[in-house]
Amino acid sequence: MKKNSAFLSIALIVMIMAIFPSCNNSNKQMSNTNKVPAFDMSTIDSTVKPCVDFDGYVNGNWKKHNPIPSTEGSWGSFDILDKETREVKIKGIIKELLAAQNPKKGSDTQLIAGYVRSYMDTVTIAKRGITPIMPMVEKVNLVKTNGEMIALAGELAKINIGGPFDVGIGADDRNSTMNAIFMGQGGLSMRDRNYYENKDAAMVKIRAEFVAHVDKMFAAAEWKTANPGKTILDFETKLALIQLKNFELRDPVKIYNKIAFSELQKLAPAINWSDYYKNFGLPTDTVIVQDKNYLKKLDQLIKSTPVEVLKTYYSWQILSHFASQLPDQFNKETFHFFSTIMYGVKEQRPREERATMSVNRRLGMPLGKLFAAKYFPESSKKKIVEMIENVRAVYSERIDKLTWMSAPTKEKAKKKLSAFTWKIGYPDKWKDYSTIDIQPDKLIENSINITLWDHNDMLAKAGKPVDKSEWGMSPQTINAYNNPTNNEIVFPAAILQPPFFNPDADDAINYGAIIGVIGHEMTHGFDDQGAQYDGTGNLNNWWTPEDTKNFQALGKRLEDYFSAIEVTKGFNINGKLTLGENIADLGGLTLGYYALEKSLAGKEKPKPIDGFTYQQRFFLGWAQVWRDNMTNESLINQVQTNEHSPARWRINATLPLMKEFSDAFGCQGKSAVTDAQRIVIW
Repeated sequence: MKKNSAFLSIALIVMIMAIFPSCNNSNKQMSNTNKVPAFDMSTIDSTVKPCVDFDGYVNGNWKKHNPIPSTEGSWGSFDILDKETREVKIKGIIKELLAAQNPKKGSDTQLIAGYVRSYMDTVTIAKRGITPIMPMVEKVNLVKTNGEMIALAGELAKINIGGPFDVGIGADDRNSTMNAIFMGQGGLSMRDRNYYENKDAAMVKIRAEFVAHVDKMFAAAEWKTANPGKTILDFETKLALIQLKNFELRDPVKIYNKIAFSELQKLAPAINWSDYYKNFGLPTDTVIVQDKNYLKKLDQLIKSTPVEVLKTYYSWQILSHFASQLPDQFNKETFHFFSTIMYGVKEQRPREERATMSVNRRLGMPLGKLFAAKYFPESSKKKIVEMIENVRAVYSERIDKLTWMSAPTKEKAKKKLSAFTWKIGYPDKWKDYSTIDIQPDKLIENSINITLWDHNDMLAKAGKPVDKSEWGMSPQTINAYNNPTNNEIVFPAAILQPPFFNPDADDAINYGAIIGVIGHEMTHGFDDQGAQYDGTGNLNNWWTPEDTKNFQALGKRLEDYFSAIEVTKGFNINGKLTLGENIADLGGLTLGYYALEKSLAGKEKPKPIDGFTYQQRFFLGWAQVWRDNMTNESLINQVQTNEHSPARWRINATLPLMKEFSDAFGCQGKSAVTDAQRIVIW
């Protein structure tokens, strides 16, 4: 469901994946035996016309009675299930671990409990102040030249201190069985170029708030740098304006530029690559860079930037990176800017909840091992496998019926589809984290030690064959993903819960929900990015020129359709950025719908439930998955930075494109989309 650019996907998988001996699930039981209704009729607002505003119709009353909590920027099915999973299941596991007496050092119990204790020890955190980060800051202060600063940046990058470029190791897109080194643009505190160049009044205000935020953070640290906020904003703006735009990062061919280390040195001679590589721990081998032109311009930027500016920038990177783990004055100010200003969140979550979230991020796989053992029954896995194979069969049939694709390309598409694999629930094997040193009173050192473990684990992959069994998400993650270099989809255990998958629901609801999600992830293998990878996971054009032209024309229609949607005053959906997700939504819904029809072939058609036919209930299932309330700040952030369309338009913009939806609800002449305007891709 959430798929980033090729480089970022690799970076995510590299940093989070993990592997251990599989658990015996034969005696697993779900702790909550209460049945969840397939569809709650009280959420419907019957005053809204389903053909005009299906989200308002299906979810209207739910939206009225579920305002956004003060601690959130959005509130919907994902957020609710994530909170329930964390606050009941994950928190329950942590409580048991905290009660354990004298756990063995390096055991999952000791690691998790020790980290949580260090996070909750606010007395020690306050007493230590910024002392834990000062050794890094002092190294920055000793730097005399730009070359020395870049060399030190390699050391800082080992613990995820950001800079103008990000480095990772993952599957080579053109040789997917082998790992390669990747280098991409980075270093923006506000994460996206739009926040630095957009002239809208809301963006101008955020930039002013950012300057004030940096100034307050430096003042709290008692650092005497003059005008640090303006210095950082000016430097990061120059950095942002030479970077590729977010939608350009979605082109896997454009961002695949494999060069030798010697060429890297020639592209950017002002950057001290040799010492950066040495301090980071990389072999001076080939590297795949996102954009050669960026490196050339970065070379000029680094050369022309005074060393004192670079020192201020890297001191800020250190302070900002660890701010949430520092005393309250840093923590609260960071929350104010990055949550309240940027997302409209009014109130910070309680410390205990933040501790749960932090350990879940930092030690997700050791926690996931315990979560999977306790909360994932094998019966759910078996059911999902059956659903996937049903969708695969329907996809093959859909390919055969396509009118815009020729026979040779159809044959290759079906070959890729047949080679498609899946992972469900949790890894078959788990990694050993026992060498990480976790102490109950040293939060920042604990974080550094975990990050260094991840870093060394990543470095060990350089130049080695890809382990196809690795996971890029922990089992307790409410999400799913498509990995193009593995030609696979992955469904963590936690998403296989209501409203995504409900074993007590009728098939129509489940097909509109979890089958729609399965179809979505499967379609990512054939969206504008995924379609450029073959069945072996290699970036390789398997299309005829005419079929490519037809596919791109359909994609352009979908891009233009979404780009015309204004979600809030002055801000439209970015059709280029969201194209892959919009193709996947449309494909997932189509596959889910026809998988349901296929499952009913030769059987008596289900009777209406609560007055809705099974066709209508299919679309109810999709709509309840994407119900959501969002702050205006979160909405603006999403349309500028996120490859997914906002949830409301994943319902209201996608469903009218399907004739099947129009037929189910009798929307002929009542919808803004005519038959001629509908788009059928897969």
